[in-house]
Amino acid sequence: MPKAPKKSQEMTVDKVIAYTTNQLFEAEMIRKYLSDHQITAFILNKMDSAYHFGDIELLVYKDDLIRAKKLIGDFHKNE
Repeated sequence: MPKAPKKSQEMTVDKVIAYTTNQLFEAEMIRKYLSDHQITAFILNKMDSAYHFGDIELLVYKDDLIRAKKLIGDFHKNE
């Protein structure tokens, strides 16, 4: 009977910052682009609504970070 995978072999569920911007529409477009390439991304809006300063962070799972950064680079090349 096969054993269940050990914790170290399972996908890490920690999220990391893949991209930062101050434009919500840009974060949404990149999130959709990553989703189209089977990468789950999350938007964390840290922008102050009254004074419009701060950042919008695009988070991905740690295991997807390298691929996500490559895709984000490709996204900007195709703009």
